[in-house]
Amino acid sequence: MTSMSDVIATTEGLVAGSRGKRTRAGTISWKGIPFAAPPIGPRRFLAPEPVTPWQGKRAARAYGYAEIQDKLYTAVGPGRFQPMSEDCLTLNVFSPDRISARPRPVMVFIHGGAYLLGTSATPLYDGSLLAKAGDVVVVTLQYRFGPFGLMDFSKYSHEGRRFDDNLGLRDMVAGLQWVQRNIAAFGGDPDNVTVFGESAGGSAVAALLATPAAEGLFHRAIAQSPANGLNIAKDAAEHFADEFVKMVDNHAYRAGSGGPSIPPDRARELLLNASSAELHRAGRKLTVYAARSGLGEFLPFGPTFGTDYLPQDPNQAALDGKTHKVPLIIGTNRDEANLFTKSGFFTETDGVDVDGIPFPEDDEVFVGIDDPAHRAALVKAYQTGPRGGDRVHMLGDSVFWGAAIPFIEGHASAGNPTYVYRYDFDTLVLRASGMRATHATELFAVFGAYRTAIGAGLALGDWRSTGKITRVMQGHWTTFARTGRPELQWTPYSAAHRDTLVFDVHSRMVNDPYPQRREAWMAAHGAADGQVSA
Repeated sequence: MTSMSDVIATTEGLVAGSRGKRTRAGTISWKGIPFAAPPIGPRRFLAPEPVTPWQGKRAARAYGYAEIQDKLYTAVGPGRFQPMSEDCLTLNVFSPDRISARPRPVMVFIHGGAYLLGTSATPLYDGSLLAKAGDVVVVTLQYRFGPFGLMDFSKYSHEGRRFDDNLGLRDMVAGLQWVQRNIAAFGGDPDNVTVFGESAGGSAVAALLATPAAEGLFHRAIAQSPANGLNIAKDAAEHFADEFVKMVDNHAYRAGSGGPSIPPDRARELLLNASSAELHRAGRKLTVYAARSGLGEFLPFGPTFGTDYLPQDPNQAALDGKTHKVPLIIGTNRDEANLFTKSGFFTETDGVDVDGIPFPEDDEVFVGIDDPAHRAALVKAYQTGPRGGDRVHMLGDSVFWGAAIPFIEGHASAGNPTYVYRYDFDTLVLRASGMRATHATELFAVFGAYRTAIGAGLALGDWRSTGKITRVMQGHWTTFARTGRPELQWTPYSAAHRDTLVFDVHSRMVNDPYPQRREAWMAAHGAADGQVSA
């Protein structure tokens, strides 16, 4: 076996990586590589710009900065946190440590976090074991989110200073362009790129499939637990921008209390001169406001549609047959909402003002569905069958599975091979905690993390089954990345069968699970049933 060199020449300069040890032996990684110029100072709120090339070898052995967020969410170990900065546009490359006779498939991962938290430095996202298991090159990237990257301040642009929309999406596109320029030097195939992501990252994958600038930059897509309701209409985005600058201008201002808009000149001054901490603090206030505003938007941060960069809501683009023509894996977890209800993200208020997101009332549990008739139809559809009437399950479906159905139906109906899954696997520890197959648990299998320090605790008593689910999911994901099709037993989604692969200790194919609920979701999202061609 011939090992790869740890020094790679990119188009911007040399980068020096490091070889894996212990469980990651046989792998090599390069971390913290800048793929765009630092979006700071005069570049704040602008589209990513090219990196200035560097001289000599750049050490690429440590992750780059996390985007600004609550420190809690940047934990990378006991008592250790990833440093934060607006200068965060870096990516990481993981590869088997051997030269391949042919270029390897490339898998580019976009992390989740509701577009308000997360970092590519999170140990769960280490791509070494996935790269090793599937003989692929894994890339993970950091993008701007929250008020720094996924708010639309373009209304404040003028001839002397513009504000670009959809900065987070533009960052992802810039990362994919870096892959096209450079990944061959790392042994990857720029003509065989799979973009995959989870939660907000899964939503980002769906948005990229509807983003004209992303066309041709990837060839397959995997959306894990996408929350497609996170995309924001242009008018709502402008309203949030108005409220946000008021909060930055007056820290005591209570969102939604009225008052005149901030003049554009003053808004530009605030946005450009406020500290990172001041912008983050206003973003936290805006998050609580959005959930209580009655605007129909779950959170104030997300891709803005109705713009030149993202013309349509991704779900509508899929239904109109306007998503990029690439194969897709898409699915959700059985118990998505348990993570949020048990962690305190949603809080039962009993009329008391709280800092968390208030748990919806019984008649409002379907987030993003305003029409009373559609809500009534959904309640009826959930009265019987597995966990009928379970408000937590209904809430999870409204954010994840139900919101993904129009995208699934539309993308498949346009003739794109589409493979749908539901992740039911849980461990003894997850069952004992009440989490079950909750949000993000499939990531432990995808990244092989049950065999690392971060996941070993969840595998207690389930060593054999966690090993099996890891082999199964990594097999499907990397086979799909290599060929555009998962392994043979997984059949594509169609109107005739609506086949869905249920991942569990004994995985199985099922035909159209919960058809009444599916039909109710399609109607609630304004789409006729039967979008998928046979």
